[in-house]
Amino acid sequence: MARADKAAAVAELKSEFESSSGAVLTEYRGLTVAQISELRRSLGENARFAVVKNTLTKIAAREAGVTEELEQLLQGPSAIAFVKGDVVEAAKGLRDFAKANPNLVIKGGVVDGKPMTSDDITTLASLESREVLLAKLAGAMKASMGNAAALFNALPVKAAQLAEALRVKREEEGGAAAAPAEAPAETSDEG
Repeated sequence: MARADKAAAVAELKSEFESSSGAVLTEYRGLTVAQISELRRSLGENARFAVVKNTLTKIAAREAGVTEELEQLLQGPSAIAFVKGDVVEAAKGLRDFAKANPNLVIKGGVVDGKPMTSDDITTLASLESREVLLAKLAGAMKASMGNAAALFNALPVKAAQLAEALRVKREEEGGAAAAPAEAPAETSDEG
């Protein structure tokens, strides 16, 4: 590879690291070209799977500021799934493909600038998609707003019920107090 080609490859990898929300490093030894093409399709539109050269990737990672997270993982034949968008979806694609094709080994990666181990990526893949989590959050917020509305509505209703109960009680007390006053006075027989 000519020096200019290497510089262009490093610049492209650096750009991918900087513009991606996540990068998952894998070992692809033993996969056929057809299997790698299938993997690329299974990752969806928001991920790009690229076979990389370790030396050039180390340089690009250093320039992008993710050296510590990836340097020890860059051993053997490496490929990186650069994810732009929902990292969970790409992690699920990688996990499912690795189950069906044991030659794909997930080494680890970087998600939002934080290092992730292979186990972390697998745990991430077990999460629900971003859309499902947002829908659940919206449902919870709607329910809490509904509860707040019911609470605010209950306050005047309870105040009205309390006022009515107080009015009824005063009428009963007033009626009970008026009843003895209306009772005929005792007459004396002396007279």
